[in-house]
Amino acid sequence: MLDRTYLRENPDEVGDALENRGADVDLDEILEIDERWRELKARGDDLRHDRNEITQQIGKLVAEGKDDEREEAIERSRELKDEIEAVEAEADELHDELQERLLEVPNVPHESVPLGLEERHNVEDRRWGFDDLRELPDDVVPHYELGEDLDVIDEERAAKTTGSGFYFLKGDGARLEHALVQFMMDVHREQGYVDLFPPIPVKSASMRGTGQLPKFADDAYRLGASNDDSYEEEDLWLCPTAEVPVTNMYANEILLKDDLPLKHQAYTPNFRREAGEHGTETRGIVRVHQFNKVELVNFVEPEESYDRLEGLLDEAEAVLRRLGLPYRILELCTGDLTFASAKTYDIEVWAPGDDFEDGPEEGGRWLEVSSASNFEDYQARRSGLRYRPERHESAEYLHTLNASGLALPRVMVAILEYYQNEDGTVTIPEALRPYMGGKEVIEGHEKVGEAALGAGERE
Repeated sequence: MLDRTYLRENPDEVGDALENRGADVDLDEILEIDERWRELKARGDDLRHDRNEITQQIGKLVAEGKDDEREEAIERSRELKDEIEAVEAEADELHDELQERLLEVPNVPHESVPLGLEERHNVEDRRWGFDDLRELPDDVVPHYELGEDLDVIDEERAAKTTGSGFYFLKGDGARLEHALVQFMMDVHREQGYVDLFPPIPVKSASMRGTGQLPKFADDAYRLGASNDDSYEEEDLWLCPTAEVPVTNMYANEILLKDDLPLKHQAYTPNFRREAGEHGTETRGIVRVHQFNKVELVNFVEPEESYDRLEGLLDEAEAVLRRLGLPYRILELCTGDLTFASAKTYDIEVWAPGDDFEDGPEEGGRWLEVSSASNFEDYQARRSGLRYRPERHESAEYLHTLNASGLALPRVMVAILEYYQNEDGTVTIPEALRPYMGGKEVIEGHEKVGEAALGAGERE
């Protein structure tokens, strides 16, 4: 949430920022509501002052025995009381409306963010790993075909048990996923992260605190009610990212300067409807409704947040470097920033199985596996996250940052495609072998059931 004073004093700057984002927000109307609210607050203060003076006069009139004037003063006091209640009721109503409208205003991009409204305006910062590529098969098999051939990914049976956009991992596929989680968390422990295992359901208040609500309600899985129904603070949602519970665990608290920087990592399954999006990926595990992820969340002093963003980016990159997976770094333009972000870098891993028009010259495609973002004090204001610079000083809003470290399905895709061999097997990256009992190659499994024999499903 933007600071109301900042918004009030810098309307042109905020208006330009919203235009650069392509945000559809009526800033003038919000400022009009704010002005009317401030007028009512001032009017209420004046009326209370007048009533206090009359109250003092009533005491004097009683002492002086001026009964007629005392009755007039009492009547005027009653009138002022009614007027004050009416003014304050309208002010409270406007305050609630103002708060709701402010929740719809996205963050202001940092001055260093490239201008642009579309993905094509993102700026490629650098690439890693393309100078020493491993030898690939002449025809790289896409992960969804290879996963089916090796019987390590089963989308068909997941569609039967749950629906489209879900999948089973089997045998060495499941082992590889577990290995990735443990490997990533070990890497980040070395970087100074403290582990958390957060709750999966999260309250509406927490979703609002990190910016998922109200804007992205349609993309979330709500528990016990339809997404179309109005929601209360205590209503629960399935976690869309560990950013939500981890950031909000310190909501409405005051941390100390000595606590910062505070770095947490958390593994969670994540759930997203991604309304209107899933149909763009009809096969495979690139875009799914449930996925595992290790999330990195940082709480820092404001003056350190942009240095910490560069460090956070490097910490997330370290996973891909140690896995030997080629990738690139994008600096997102103003129009491609997430709602709450002031600046974001995307890490995109190379997956050579499917050729996309916007892929690298080597062929294949880019897959986003992490967004490293600085939210400045935007989430902190929504969640009440503050720190005290010195024990004798007033508390201030801190800055929050996060990045995936990393999102597992797309890393799995990259491994199956980049590390596949001519004979249809997959070489396990060296960094993961200790987590898989020393296993070096995924050779696949014998499929089960009559369908595996071509006899069709059992009747």
